[in-house]
Amino acid sequence: MAKEVKKVIKITIPAGRATMAPPIGPTLAPYGINTQDFCTQFNEKTKDANGILTPAIITIYEDRTFSFELKTPPTSELIRRELNLKAGSARPNLDKVGKLTKDQIMKIVEVKMPDLNTSDKEQAAKIIAGTARQMGVTTEL
Repeated sequence: MAKEVKKVIKITIPAGRATMAPPIGPTLAPYGINTQDFCTQFNEKTKDANGILTPAIITIYEDRTFSFELKTPPTSELIRRELNLKAGSARPNLDKVGKLTKDQIMKIVEVKMPDLNTSDKEQAAKIIAGTARQMGVTTEL
């Protein structure tokens, strides 16, 4: 028999750095699951990702057990890391903060492909380039 789902929570946490401090502890505690157990499992699965923001979808069951699925990091986070930026531009149409080459875009496409709604790499590259433009980053597409 399948377990009854109590709640599904989406949360973004730096890879390998989950702790019981906010936002994790206060988000999970009301559902009675072992927060430390979640932090340990999350950190184990993401230890090689070097602190990159990683979305997790946590399914909490009626019997106070849980499972979670990791998603790929946000596109903006991947672009920031690729170009070593602190943040995108506050005025993306006027102030440019960097430039992505076609190779850099394709590198990001490789990471994001499982979570994009296309299987065409050229289409995926356009999606990444669109996000880059919103951040004030010029692209070579």
